[in-house]
Amino acid sequence: MSAEQRDIRMSDADREGVVARLNTAVSEGRLTMAEFEERVDGVLKARTYGEVEPFVADLPGGAVPAVTGTEIVVELRSHAGQIRRGGRWAVPRKLVVRSKAGMVKLDFRHAVLSQRVVEIELATQAGNTVIVLPPGATADLDRLTTTAGTAFCRVPSFPEPGGTAPHLVISGSSAAGSVIVRYPFRLGRWSW
Repeated sequence: MSAEQRDIRMSDADREGVVARLNTAVSEGRLTMAEFEERVDGVLKARTYGEVEPFVADLPGGAVPAVTGTEIVVELRSHAGQIRRGGRWAVPRKLVVRSKAGMVKLDFRHAVLSQRVVEIELATQAGNTVIVLPPGATADLDRLTTTAGTAFCRVPSFPEPGGTAPHLVISGSSAAGSVIVRYPFRLGRWSW
């Protein structure tokens, strides 16, 4: 890792990736629980890649991978149709959803998230968007603009300090439709 890369600040998602790597090392018997706890504490306090490097240097894979400047972005499009994601699906760091005269339902209850914070950029017109989160997850709708429509957030807007539950940052626009962010509804043993 170059000197420039060592000075780059880490994101929360980057730190969580390093903690996951340490967790794997414990499960493989490479670290004791005391070593794991000490290293996790150091990683969570680190600000830059250089500060994290000593905590993983003696593990397989070597140093912390440097930031490449690229971000995983997936775009979903629909015109007069439906966009649905549910069950086990891989969630990118940023999801762009473009829908005209259609329905969008994103169910994160069983989704596989590689990072804690996920950005969702909406560009929807004349349709409804429903985002279902697992219990404990949070969502921020402050960057969403609605025109002739509504936006409801029925989950907390701020994550708990030091929490590990997913946090969604929803931005973009919704016109002549609704955006609802909620936890699953339950009726007896049924959930939707």
